[in-house]
Amino acid sequence: MNDQSAKFIEKIKDSYQLTDPHIYLGAGILDGKVLAEAEVNLSLRMMNRHGLVAGATGTGKTRTLQLLAEQLSDAGVPVFMLDVKGDLSGLNQAGPVNPKIEDRANQLNKPFIPAGFPVELYSLSGKLGAQMRATVLEFGPILLAKILDLNDTQAGVLAVIFKYADDNKMPVIDLNDLKKLVSYLAEEQGAEEIKSTYGKISTATSGTILRKIVAIEQRGLGAMFGERSFDIEDLFVKVDGKGMISLLNISDVQNQPVLYSTYLLSLLAEIFYSMPEAGDLDKPKLVFFFDEAHLLFKNSSKAFLEQIETIIRLIRSKGIGVFFCTQAPTDVPESVLSQLGNRIQHALRVFTPNDVDAMKKTVNTYPTSDFYKIDQTLTSLGTGQALITVLNEKGIPTEVAATMLTAPRAIMGPLNAADYNDLIRSSAVATKYQETIDPESAYEILTKRINDKLSEEESQIQPEVTETPARGEKSIIEKVMGATITRQIGKEIVRGLFGMLTGKKPRSSGGKSIFGF
Repeated sequence: MNDQSAKFIEKIKDSYQLTDPHIYLGAGILDGKVLAEAEVNLSLRMMNRHGLVAGATGTGKTRTLQLLAEQLSDAGVPVFMLDVKGDLSGLNQAGPVNPKIEDRANQLNKPFIPAGFPVELYSLSGKLGAQMRATVLEFGPILLAKILDLNDTQAGVLAVIFKYADDNKMPVIDLNDLKKLVSYLAEEQGAEEIKSTYGKISTATSGTILRKIVAIEQRGLGAMFGERSFDIEDLFVKVDGKGMISLLNISDVQNQPVLYSTYLLSLLAEIFYSMPEAGDLDKPKLVFFFDEAHLLFKNSSKAFLEQIETIIRLIRSKGIGVFFCTQAPTDVPESVLSQLGNRIQHALRVFTPNDVDAMKKTVNTYPTSDFYKIDQTLTSLGTGQALITVLNEKGIPTEVAATMLTAPRAIMGPLNAADYNDLIRSSAVATKYQETIDPESAYEILTKRINDKLSEEESQIQPEVTETPARGEKSIIEKVMGATITRQIGKEIVRGLFGMLTGKKPRSSGGKSIFGF
């Protein structure tokens, strides 16, 4: 061993040697050689300081998330992960041993011990796992406006509609409730009711909002709005001392990135508003992995980004860690990136001028190193290798280390179809969310209000007037039956119980007005 290697090992040990519980990430690489003594560890205490896993496609980001999830589960820390391609369900079963894994274990001087972990499968469509739902009210106007791709004017109208529902204690559970409410407030009866207090809603704007709601339903995603709404307590489960790994399989809705990324943010918001302050803990209560993070930030409004920044900044005090996974650090706004204390950077590929610019920005986010030229190292890392700097147990950034990562111990791929379906069938959570509830909500309330108004008007009409309306003139009944409000699409999905009726706080409000986030 030469002097440079000895110096490197000493530096890495000083930076990464921990007395507190920690995750073993791998061993440092210098001049192409893996130095097993230079162990690279991540303190569990620091995982609520959040993190970033980045790198080009095919560099091993998903497997890095897997090895983090496995060791967190072993430590009794529950994990929530987005399963983009549907290939993380193998976490439930011990992985096979092969020559490549054995070679990696030998280089790291660590025995490879296959293991499976407790896994719960979820789905937004309800087809690939337990149905994950949220009520329209829980989403709130800001997140819903992003999903519907509304402009500023339309988003403002949607905020007014939510404010009206809030002020009138009106349950808005599913998309049919929302469609009914939009139509009612743009039609004659509702329009007059809100004109002086909230302002007039144009039929052009309401029509656009309605069309975009229907478009979501036509894509088969209406079922994610309604009751029974997802209970975040199901994320904090432990099985035989191991933390539950909850996987949201979105392989069947990959072409709806705005929808599923926004749903994840709504879930994170509920966790933020619902969890009590925890202070500094020896390990986090939950680690939330946000894969395909660039989709969350792309084309987002200033208000939307401010909400994300606020949640990320404050949620660590609740004992929750959030790790973003994306192709390049530049995908994450600087205001959020600055809060991510733990960095695992896989290889970057430089093909275009934009790639060169992204590389320069990435290099500038790393501390200087006596052992690496950061830009050269980032382009020369192999699959399953990463450039790492994290926070040690005192919160101090560690020495930058090119690292050979340890291999995941579970299957690195999906379960076979039979085992996957068995896992769903045996799940008490899947059974729980099959149950649907259909109480009175905005649809029924407004329908009754319209019918009552119609009956009142009919009773005031003299028989001789209603028997023979003037030629070409519609009767009151015909007018009402022809109105937009009565031509709405019939109820197609199940609605659930409004939060305030069960004592549950709306996801988007934390028990406050739903007008905000």
